[in-house]
Amino acid sequence: MNTEQKYEKLKKILSHMGSVVIGFSGGVDSTLLSYTAYTVLGKQSLAVTAVSPTLPASERSDAKSLAEAIGIPHREVLSTEFDNPNFVHNPKERCYICKKIRFEALVKLAQREGYQWVIDGGNIDDLDDYRPGMKALLELSDHVRSPMIEAGLGKADIRIISRQLGLRTWDKQSAACLASRIPYGMELTSERLETIDKAETYIAPFIQGSLRVRYHGDIARIEVGMEELSVILKHRQSIVKALKKCGFTYVTLDLGGYEMGSLNEEISVKEE
Repeated sequence: MNTEQKYEKLKKILSHMGSVVIGFSGGVDSTLLSYTAYTVLGKQSLAVTAVSPTLPASERSDAKSLAEAIGIPHREVLSTEFDNPNFVHNPKERCYICKKIRFEALVKLAQREGYQWVIDGGNIDDLDDYRPGMKALLELSDHVRSPMIEAGLGKADIRIISRQLGLRTWDKQSAACLASRIPYGMELTSERLETIDKAETYIAPFIQGSLRVRYHGDIARIEVGMEELSVILKHRQSIVKALKKCGFTYVTLDLGGYEMGSLNEEISVKEE
């Protein structure tokens, strides 16, 4: 199927669902899913954003404005993953624990308010990466579905469709929760996540593409695209000063450039 056919299939899938609660982050995928759900189902769709220390402040405000632009009913709910000590210990199954907690809460909300399904913005490209959160969705498959995966949509399809529809997220950089900046096994705390958020907020205006500030105790490891390494170096004095104010002692630039899920390399090495 071509991109247009896949999108038509998505709309049919959503139509048959009747009413949905969408896990809405304001990213490329969940924005297109929310737009389409609202187009097909109207007020029988509800976008829900989970708020916790793992959510960058910029992403929270972006989700609000995107929901308003789409017109879809939108709600914020406080996420409780930090009440779970297994999550705080930050094992490699961290995403599974978090996803299970969040989507169980969405299922309860949907059942309480009469929505038939909870839906997730996963796409077929997610099936190829280390994503333990997908296991949580499978375990909740009686109540949770990933309609864009069912329709065969990949990230490239989603960006093409989003651009055609005039969604400003069509070229938005992929985002991930702040916990993904901390190596597995290092305890997650709200203070550490806030430090990362402040550091990335300072650097972001200099950068056009992807940005991650990986947390290694008193060391900040900055990842940006190879083409933007020189930009960081150009502003290195102010960046170093700002990140030291955030709480880091040392500020480093990863010469390998940005790599999605770079902290997953540790898992691959250990399992080989």
